Amino acid sequence: MKKSSFLTIKLLLVLSLLGSLLSGCGAPNVKDTYPLESVNQDGSATSYVYRAAGQTVPEVAKALSDEKTPDQVSKEDSERMFLVYSDKWYHLQQDPDNKEDTLIEVDSKEYVQQNYSSSFLQGYITASILGSLFDSFGGSGSYRGYSSKDVYKPKQGSYRAPTVSDKKIAPPLTVEKKGLITRRGKSNSSDSAGSGGSIFSRNSNSSDSKGGSITRGSKDDSIFSSPKRSITKPKTRSGSGRISRRGRR
Repeated sequence: MKKSSFLTIKLLLVLSLLGSLLSGCGAPNVKDTYPLESVNQDGSATSYVYRAAGQTVPEVAKALSDEKTPDQVSKEDSERMFLVYSDKWYHLQQDPDNKEDTLIEVDSKEYVQQNYSSSFLQGYITASILGSLFDSFGGSGSYRGYSSKDVYKPKQGSYRAPTVSDKKIAPPLTVEKKGLITRRGKSNSSDSAGSGGSIFSRNSNSSDSKGGSITRGSKDDSIFSSPKRSITKPKTRSGSGRISRRGRR
């Protein structure tokens, strides 16, 4: 019994370690935290810009780093910082028009290769990472981030307001921050669970034939009622018996 408990504890520790390692992989899920503001896409070269309202560049950098540890983060700066992940580059910039906000530019590696200048990035990123990123490309672009896109324009594509399709790929954060459990089938707001502030109540006028329902039958048919007792007496076989006493013959 003790051996079985010890093995269970070891298994839980291994699973916990694996979970912590996996949580550090990839990049932070910015699209579910900050509203999407602008998009630039040209094939595999993509750039999504989000807005962190009322947050400084170092504050956003710390929040993202705490969620997913980057391969490299540039030194703390109030105007510009870089967070490098395996498949994404996060360029945090103070909004020049609203200095209380931070613009979060999430670029694919292809976008950085085609638009940024390696000489510009050398002030923020180590030479080893830049060397593996640019390789033979050399980083010939003059782009320096979304905050200065009108002066240092990207070579590939141009920024635009996000479309409905863009928002489906990268949905912005809702202002209300309230969850809603909706019923599959008709897209009718009055036919959703959670109306009236309760996830257990729903609109009684709903007539969607695709939705399921749990109905309570009659008293005799209720699935919660006890099984019926038989009122018919069991048949008995009549006959005569004889009791004999054991003993000597």
